[in-house]
Order: sequence, then structure tokens, then C-alpha cells
Amino acid sequence: MGFTLREHTADVAVEADGPSLGAVFAAVADGLAAAMCDDIPETGERFSLSVRAESREAALFDYLDQLIYERDVRGVLPVAHEATVRQDGDEWVVDASARGVPFADVDARDVKAVTYSEMRLDSTDDGWESYVVFDV
Repeated sequence: MGFTLREHTADVAVEADGPSLGAVFAAVADGLAAAMCDDIPETGERFSLSVRAESREAALFDYLDQLIYERDVRGVLPVAHEATVRQDGDEWVVDASARGVPFADVDARDVKAVTYSEMRLDSTDDGWESYVVFDV
């Protein structure tokens, strides 16, 4: 389980895998944090978030978009992600938490947005894998 940062023209991409949907969502989010910061200190408080969407891919997009929103509103770098993903009727629900490292404690690069460009979220024999491109 984990992630790999991939160069992608003027953007950055994260390739991730995990044994469950929640694990792969958290791994992509960890990749997002790594794209923004090389060295992550152990500071910051955990916070929770939840998103609902009409598909698994939309849930992944909305989850990552919410992390970028939380970064901007709270003034923190979300790291150490944990997520569970479940289907609730016609919707997919992501319940997650992250540790918010204050910007004063890191030298962070800006990631502007998550994109649907080339997004993949696939079931494998070992769990799930994903590929997500971020606009930098």
C-alpha cells in the first residue's frame, strides 16, 4: 500500500494502491501532501471530514477537493490521512480524518486543484489502485 509521485507535463500525478477503497483514497491523499511538502513534521491536530458523491470516482475527486479546501481555510497541510469509503443507497460516502500541520511548520508548494484528467480508480486482485492528476 502506498503512493508514487509521477511527473505529468506541467502538473503532478499520484499513482496509489491499497487493500481497500479507503486505503487507496488515503494513499492518494498522502501523495497530495507529498506533492506539496518534502518534509512533514509531527505537529498539528487531527480533524475529520465527510463527503458524499454519486460515484466512486466523484467521491475520490470530492474528497481530495475537500482536503485542498481544508488546507486553504484552516491554513494547514493535511497529512497522515485515514479514510473509509462506503456505498449508502445511490451515493458513495467518504468519512476521513487528517492531521493538519500548520503552515508555519512547513515549506509547502501550492497544488491548485484536483482534476478528472486521466483519473483512474480500479479494482485489482490485491485491492484497489488509482491515478490522479493535480493542477499545480
